[in-house]
Amino acid sequence: MGFKIAVAGATGNVGREMLNILEERGFPADEVIALASRRSVGTEVSYGDKTLKVKDLATYDFSDTDICLMSAGGNVSKEYAPKIGAQGCVVIDNSSAWRYDQDVPLIVPEVNPDAVDGFTKKNIIANPNCSTAQLVVALKPLHEKANIKRVVVSTYQSVSGAGKEGMDELFTQTRAVFVADPVERKKFTKRIAFNVIPHIDVFMEDGSTKEEWKVTAETKKMLDPKIKVTCTAVRVPVFIGHSEAVNIEFENPITADEAREILREAPGCLVIDKREDGGYITPVEAAGDDATYISRIREDSTIENGLNMWVVSDNLRKGAALNAVQIAELLIARGLITPKKQAA
Repeated sequence: MGFKIAVAGATGNVGREMLNILEERGFPADEVIALASRRSVGTEVSYGDKTLKVKDLATYDFSDTDICLMSAGGNVSKEYAPKIGAQGCVVIDNSSAWRYDQDVPLIVPEVNPDAVDGFTKKNIIANPNCSTAQLVVALKPLHEKANIKRVVVSTYQSVSGAGKEGMDELFTQTRAVFVADPVERKKFTKRIAFNVIPHIDVFMEDGSTKEEWKVTAETKKMLDPKIKVTCTAVRVPVFIGHSEAVNIEFENPITADEAREILREAPGCLVIDKREDGGYITPVEAAGDDATYISRIREDSTIENGLNMWVVSDNLRKGAALNAVQIAELLIARGLITPKKQAA
């Protein structure tokens, strides 16, 4: 007997990717339900070779559903996740609504799988921010080897992180530039076509943005609260794939060669690091893949025990949909959840 799975926010970029990944990975689901807001009811979405008609999240009965993969935004999650959890359905939420709740585990399966046991307090598990997910996958094995003291991250984040509207804006602005039409701005604070914007999410009192704060807070929660993290988050004119330039200071010595070998063996990581033209990964190559790619691993001579590296991943997959499905797989592998229909 398989599981009954709901995907809330099924018409969005991440929701559609969740459906793709469930099918790709052969997730043990007997039934998959696509959910969204009332205005999307009846819309058709693909699940493998099947077509699902979207149902209304607000009126759906979760009492016989085992897992809800949710990517419907923070406000929707705050309203519905507790109600869904109260019906005995485990919510794996992609928004930021629950990431900093002490009673909700924040999980990347390659990094802190043991923390998933805490889901029973609210029946909610949080998916991290897209840029944090790929970062901690790369940091975890290095932290175990040499104990990370400080991380400086500069992100190069694709427009798909801002949803379909972000992708549409890059496309329409690029076309407008080529045909000499007026460049209209709706989603982003400045023109994104042929430009970069050092501003993602809202500004905070200390001058950092919420996106930068998320990277710091989530890395500490999942990896180690003692690690010092500082981040500058930048939106770039790339459709899919987040990149990060990462500078790491360790407590203990570690060479670039040692780091390269450790990362080659680490779960979820794929090292592409040749010191030659094209011997590194860019977002174009990472799009559509599950791995967190690591390139440009080299020692930093300006600090003791320092390394630099380049980290790239598909933000719609490992940064969102894939990680959520992996969390669901983790629950099943650990025997923490069984199908309700079977239990009945």
